[in-house]
Amino acid sequence: MINNRIIKAYLILGKTHGLWISPILTGILLLTMRTLVSIGLFLDKVFIENIRKTKLKKPIVIVGNPRSGTTFLQRYLIKSGLGVGSQLWQLIYPSVLLQKIIKPILPILEKISPARHHSTVAHKTSLTSIETDDVSLFFRHLDGFFLYGFILAFDDEDQFKLFDPSNRNTTQRDYDWFEQIWIRAASKNKDLPYIGKLFSLSSTLPHFLKRFDDAKILYMIRDPLNVIPSGLSLVTGVLDKKFDFWNLPEQKRNQYIRRLYSALVELLKRFHDDWINGNIDTSKVFIVRYDKMMNDFEGLMKEIMNFVSFTPTSHLLKEIKATAQKQRNYTSEHKYDLEKFGLSEKKIKKDCQFIYKTFLND
Repeated sequence: MINNRIIKAYLILGKTHGLWISPILTGILLLTMRTLVSIGLFLDKVFIENIRKTKLKKPIVIVGNPRSGTTFLQRYLIKSGLGVGSQLWQLIYPSVLLQKIIKPILPILEKISPARHHSTVAHKTSLTSIETDDVSLFFRHLDGFFLYGFILAFDDEDQFKLFDPSNRNTTQRDYDWFEQIWIRAASKNKDLPYIGKLFSLSSTLPHFLKRFDDAKILYMIRDPLNVIPSGLSLVTGVLDKKFDFWNLPEQKRNQYIRRLYSALVELLKRFHDDWINGNIDTSKVFIVRYDKMMNDFEGLMKEIMNFVSFTPTSHLLKEIKATAQKQRNYTSEHKYDLEKFGLSEKKIKKDCQFIYKTFLND
């Protein structure tokens, strides 16, 4: 199956973007990295007793569509000492022994890192930035929504079915992988929970909570009129840096945008349907509204800390108060145009009316 995905991705990169040689070199590099990581993970278990003994306890996972505030919240909670997380390079190379070898050459790797294409006004990142755990799934299995969103959505035939959990369920494989990563990060500080970020969990949250029954979920809700076009702008911005997206034929651009738009709406719908149909244990999920994060950060942090059973220090409370003031005065530099994506306010409100009705009815 992985060979089929590699072949599809290669043909798309060639036919759509005119890249026939560089993807071969990239593919060889990815497969080499995959082999090295497998060896490193095996050696971790042999030589690092702490990893063998560590059990994953009470992970905190932030879930929500891209551009809903998940990155800010994850980085802030980790910086504030509520838990530990993984930097991008650690997600790519999760073996502890491998990390010891790679860390000294990070400045060199930064120059060739794919993160250089992704760092924009909307989302600044680097190899040493805390990032979404979905990235690690792409590098490990060459699979997941990153593969669809950045490459396979360009195919002549819509390949969404390959990534739809109701059609092809890879949750067991994925959760086994995430647990390996999280245990290694948690083993460095057993007193703190792991804080992850997985936007793909929007479509499989009931399965996740059965596997990790002591997990706490922070689900981000933001007005679809902001989050959908902002998400489209973020992804197409990366694609434009790498593949000159806006100079592709109009038909190919429009087809891609329609597919990505549908996928972003579907992520919202899957979570919403599980929520209202009682498939999710709501005692394990805290709804974080973006507008409250911006306008009442102090109140929100108090509720989050109560939810995850964390007692803040006086220093942290002062820091939260200072951040709250910054949040109220914050103005995003990220600009986007609905018409550029063939969208209108009316269409987004209609397609996402379920979110407004259930979560934003005030």
